[in-house]
Amino acid sequence: MTADPILTTAPGGAPALCRALGRPFRSSWSGAELTVRLDDAVQQRWRLDRDGAAPALTLVEDVAAGDTRRLAALAALEAAFVQADDPATLRLLAPDALAEALCRDGVAQEDAGGAPLAAAATLFQRPDLWLLGAGSTGYPQTHVVSNGRYHPRRAPKPRGTLYARHIPWLDRTLSFRVVDLDQDLERFHRWQNDPRVAVFWQEEGDLAKHRAYLEAQLSDPHTMPLIASLDGEPFGYFEVYWAKENRIGAFYDAQDYDRGWHVLIGEAQVRGRAHVSAWLPSLVHFMFLDDARTQRIVGEPRADHHQQIRNLDRSGFAKVKEFDFPHKRAMLVMLLRERFFADRLWLPRADPVVPPSAVPSSVARGA
Repeated sequence: MTADPILTTAPGGAPALCRALGRPFRSSWSGAELTVRLDDAVQQRWRLDRDGAAPALTLVEDVAAGDTRRLAALAALEAAFVQADDPATLRLLAPDALAEALCRDGVAQEDAGGAPLAAAATLFQRPDLWLLGAGSTGYPQTHVVSNGRYHPRRAPKPRGTLYARHIPWLDRTLSFRVVDLDQDLERFHRWQNDPRVAVFWQEEGDLAKHRAYLEAQLSDPHTMPLIASLDGEPFGYFEVYWAKENRIGAFYDAQDYDRGWHVLIGEAQVRGRAHVSAWLPSLVHFMFLDDARTQRIVGEPRADHHQQIRNLDRSGFAKVKEFDFPHKRAMLVMLLRERFFADRLWLPRADPVVPPSAVPSSVARGA
């Protein structure tokens, strides 16, 4: 599978922002030469060679110190995988100490001849580049019973920005942060009263109703209400939930760390193929990074919401079955962790399973 060249090419070669462990690395290309900067200071220079059987990334200059060296190399690899048209692996030509550090991270492995190969499927499972919070992977597992359901106790809710990723085809940074009532209530209220949103969410009402709604999501251990932004400009509300405690958990054999999501796209300008191909795989990526124990992402779009289901098809989700909620006939969809990373579904595919004319839905609940 190859990436869609229409959507994955960054305009103008602008520097791509990468927030490795919250530190703003910027990667920029000049022909085949890649420069990685931190706070405007050059850390590393690399060269991408596309001749031969597999692309090769060679370290040309390295002034980074300590762990900055490893993080800068991760940022370089992210940029190189996109620039090289989405290969599964890159040959890595770097000093032994750096190559060994990347092997310890699981980002690189030695081939049969002992040469290091960097793998996209493992690089994108490293939280360092995109996850800004601690995530819930390290939260100890103990089980509790709530509302008659036996499930792991969930980690306390984080605050602030949790995930950021540069989107090459938009040349903008997509981020997710936890809802803040003071910042977000009026915006959420406006979005919910938009007729295009209301037809799916059915949550029209006054400010008091929407305050109560968000307060409930913030206090519920099984949900995480998020605001999605592009370059800091909010455009949508994303509700991430643990499936076992959710209503969907009664309709399939939910595992302890399965996750699902609801989406509201509130701003009209953030619609269409280029944008849905940014936020949908990034949301899935965030859920898989937030807890490495999550093996499946599920959704429950309306069974007659054909545009959204086609969009989910293109994003790798399998259609499992139709079932009935009290308020809708739904389609259970599921995406495996293995498929997302092995097929590199964080990038739009050039071989979609839907007709090119299909237009992604701009507003969906339960997708």
